[in-house]
Amino acid sequence: FSALCSAILSSYLLGERLNLLGKLGCMLSLVGSTVMVIHAPEDEEVTTLDEMSSKLKEPGFLAYAAILLAVCFLLIFYLAPRYGQSNILVYLTICSVIGAFSVSSVKGLGIAIKGFFAGRPVLQHPLTWILVITLVASITTQINYLNKSLDIFNTSLVFPIYYVLFTTIVITTSIILFKEWVTMTVVDIIGTVCGFLTIILGVFLLHAFKDMDVSLGNLPEVLQSGQQVPVTRDDKNILIEVDNSSIAPEDKPKVFMIYT
Repeated sequence: FSALCSAILSSYLLGERLNLLGKLGCMLSLVGSTVMVIHAPEDEEVTTLDEMSSKLKEPGFLAYAAILLAVCFLLIFYLAPRYGQSNILVYLTICSVIGAFSVSSVKGLGIAIKGFFAGRPVLQHPLTWILVITLVASITTQINYLNKSLDIFNTSLVFPIYYVLFTTIVITTSIILFKEWVTMTVVDIIGTVCGFLTIILGVFLLHAFKDMDVSLGNLPEVLQSGQQVPVTRDDKNILIEVDNSSIAPEDKPKVFMIYT
């Protein structure tokens, strides 16, 4: 929904270009998101901070988090100063990679808030403050690089691409941390993958054809100008057109030569 709203509102409020294919891309992103939600896996029940802590300490997630941190540091300290101003994916990848930590922190803090109102001593648990610090640091980094991306690139492109990258990281994090896909059926897996591919197709339409002047008003003209009528050549008839710029194309003389 954020990708759809940001693309449409930026075209009206900020004067940024959003053609017919861009609007179609927004709709495809919305449809793909709906399909993903319908087939999404159910959350694994995690009710206490101790359970959350045990999941965060699993070797698979620790290795995954280490890889994300290494990629993030590489992007921030090496790629961003060199290619951040020209490549839209650099800043958005940083936001998306950091998003894995923000989502995990929000999940843990949600459990902590429920425990607080249930009377549990969550404030004395060290994981609560670790999650708070991680959430503040990750959100601050995301806002910083997202604003840098918005200052340079088109808003209607930034949010959909960021949405795809962020969703990919979140899905991967859920698989590794919460193992939400273990109980999924084949139909749900296929539906989720198809929904995600639909989102990618929508973003591709929004990004690849953003400079084309395509609207409902001029669509017939665009289609007509882009059509080329093929010339059918018979093996006994050769069509020779005389090139004469002073004569209109429909008035050019045509010579038919029949070879036997």
